[in-house]
Amino acid sequence: MSVRFRRVGNVVVSSYFTWPVFGFAMAYTAAENTCIAFLVRHASTINNLARPPKLQGLSEDEGLSAEGEAEAETTARFLSDQPISRVFSSPLARAMETAAIIARPHGLTPTLIQPFHEVDVGRWAGRTWASIERDEPDAYHRFMTDPARHGYSGGENMTQVRERVLPAAMKLLEENLGRVILVVGHNVVNRVLLATVLHVPLSKARGIDQDNCGVSIIRYRNGQTKLLTSNAAFHLH
Repeated sequence: MSVRFRRVGNVVVSSYFTWPVFGFAMAYTAAENTCIAFLVRHASTINNLARPPKLQGLSEDEGLSAEGEAEAETTARFLSDQPISRVFSSPLARAMETAAIIARPHGLTPTLIQPFHEVDVGRWAGRTWASIERDEPDAYHRFMTDPARHGYSGGENMTQVRERVLPAAMKLLEENLGRVILVVGHNVVNRVLLATVLHVPLSKARGIDQDNCGVSIIRYRNGQTKLLTSNAAFHLH
């Protein structure tokens, strides 16, 4: 067993997993009153792999890079033994392509969930954090101090993302009791959902790691959510 801990606000988040690296040591099952949801960030795009990386958000809708396709294939093999019965995806290309690859071993076709699209980063799309800090220092520092209140310049803040995503996520969990499902989302969308499950303030949500093709597991039972695994990415290394 390998465990990694990091503090996010007043909460300690653990990413834990069990060898062997071919997959989780157990196949998750869901009782009639339970939904198990695998929450996966999409695989890498060229913007993700740029050094430094560039912000994408809603408007930069590019597909996967060759490296990203390989990440998605590896993740598909990693999750192939799990009894996943439904796959859902953001409508953006990078998420849809990832979901289609992961769904293939299960013989499934992903269903698109419109509210799961990535945050609107406004005027900051296609830019690096260094260039934003240089050109818009006040907006940059307000965002870094409290992204729940101060959003991406000309785009959304994290509170607005939660208002958009959380009702759709809760509806998805409630409609899939008794099932194991998989949802492919995005960096900010996933962080907001995980912060909500962990009761972490959205102002601290940027501290929740979400690697490309990182796998988190949420259990929903009797109206309550619990994080079982956060950002497991050992299958990619």
